Amino acid sequence: MIKTVIIEDEKPASRKLERMLSNFPEIEVVAKIESVEEGVAWFSENEHPQLIFSDIVLGDGLSFDIFEKVPTKGFIIYTTAFDQYTLKAFKLNSIDYLLKPILEEDLSGAVEKFKSFIPANNTTGSEDIKQLIRKEKSTLSRVLVKIGYNLKIVQTQEISCFFSENKIVYLQTEERVYPSDFTLDELEDILEEKKFFRVNRQFIINSDYIKNIHTSPYYKVDMEFQPQEEITVSRDRVKDFKEWLVG
Repeated sequence: MIKTVIIEDEKPASRKLERMLSNFPEIEVVAKIESVEEGVAWFSENEHPQLIFSDIVLGDGLSFDIFEKVPTKGFIIYTTAFDQYTLKAFKLNSIDYLLKPILEEDLSGAVEKFKSFIPANNTTGSEDIKQLIRKEKSTLSRVLVKIGYNLKIVQTQEISCFFSENKIVYLQTEERVYPSDFTLDELEDILEEKKFFRVNRQFIINSDYIKNIHTSPYYKVDMEFQPQEEITVSRDRVKDFKEWLVG
């Protein structure tokens, strides 16, 4: 059995996740934790589970505080309504980051990813975990954006580019432009490298939306759903850009 702990301060969300996990007969939920204080106490006194499902924003702090005080020996799948913590999550034994509301297919994919990390003898040490995670970096699949008082989930595959303007990073889709909580530097670390490339200090583009590339006098890229007339590839990025296009 795969022993699992749920960290979630909202009881309805905790119960829903537990019900969803009941579809995986190999998973056993051994504890449900609702706060940082409770989490620190539990992980200090109990054997660490192989897998942890953790919300990030709890009533008394962030769940990161638990694992910084009691280094975890298990893999973590974060479940949250906020995307601004993605980069830090990936640095703390995270193998996936699921935005709420959690979809069945996303949960199934995260569980399968976890299984792929487990060796034949079914045991791992904390250093083994860090090495395994580094071999397969998690990537951002969805972004949560704010529209007035509402929230909208945007799949990264729907985003033609990210761009910086007046110290805010925006994302462009067919529908419109949305502000995000990321920096371009953060996005470089968590976007799928085969799909996204940073062409200059201002833009990260998605290869699926490239319409045309002009090579003279500079490399300039035409995109579908492009926020401005031209996107120019920095001279020092041209070589890497050409390699990325054929990679």
